[in-house]
Amino acid sequence: MASLQSYIQRFCLNYNKSHDIIPAPVEKLRAAQEEDARRTRLPGNILKQPVTAGGVAAEWIHPQEAPKEKVLFYLHGGAYVMGSCNTHRAMVAHIARACGMRGLLLDYRLAPEHPYPAAVDDSISAYHWLLCNGIEARNIIIAGDSSGGGLALASLVSLLDGGYPLPAAAICITPWTDLAGTGESLKTRAKVDPRPTLRELSLGGHYVGNNDPRHPLISPLYADLHGLPPLLIQAGNDDMLLSDSTRLAERAKSAGVDVTLEVWDRMWHVFHLHAPRLPEARSAIGAIGRFGRQRIGKGEGLAADAA
Repeated sequence: MASLQSYIQRFCLNYNKSHDIIPAPVEKLRAAQEEDARRTRLPGNILKQPVTAGGVAAEWIHPQEAPKEKVLFYLHGGAYVMGSCNTHRAMVAHIARACGMRGLLLDYRLAPEHPYPAAVDDSISAYHWLLCNGIEARNIIIAGDSSGGGLALASLVSLLDGGYPLPAAAICITPWTDLAGTGESLKTRAKVDPRPTLRELSLGGHYVGNNDPRHPLISPLYADLHGLPPLLIQAGNDDMLLSDSTRLAERAKSAGVDVTLEVWDRMWHVFHLHAPRLPEARSAIGAIGRFGRQRIGKGEGLAADAA
């Protein structure tokens, strides 16, 4: 049964959605997100520090009790055109604490100024930077939400193709895995999901540019997923991108990947952003934490030829 807080939050999101200026330019959407982010607060005993990770702007999010050698490498969402450390700092802090790790939150380049492959290039550069700075692959979990979840998967595919050691696991929160827009839930959940709009998702075209939207590093749903590390996928049952999660889970399982899919009843796209106020968000992040603590440090970093 959905919590009372979820009904209140859904009402507020639907109200704001109905009053959005359509269409709004990317600059206004970014500014609105940044303004909302100013009202969020970090949980206690969290240290944050700007850093340049392989030439890419980033931020350490460090729960004071977390060891330095274990890293949650996090890629934020925002349709590849929005989002920043500011918009996702609080959520990543909650997730990093749940996993018992410090987080590296990447401020990768955004479209339309920087279309594909800029985001993938930035992610790979930052991951290599972690390895070069003594962080072992077996002590890294790569994670992301929405477009960041898709980017995390694309990064894994790229690392796999390059023969690099893979992280211990991956966490995808309602990942956007199909920028070709073929998922059934884009139609069946469009009216019940209070967060993204089809207009906002269409902005992903700025990232695709002149490329095929089914390119495996743009839409990892179409990639060869053999050899990926254990994967946790979380989505809401009312999520407009639910099909991107369920189809990803099916394809990954068929490729022999250890997949855990969790679908949360009556929840919307990236409901985790409303932690700690939303009980369902707290529970979902708790499940992420249990997954992360179980997976981190198990064995050596997975090689590119892992089965």
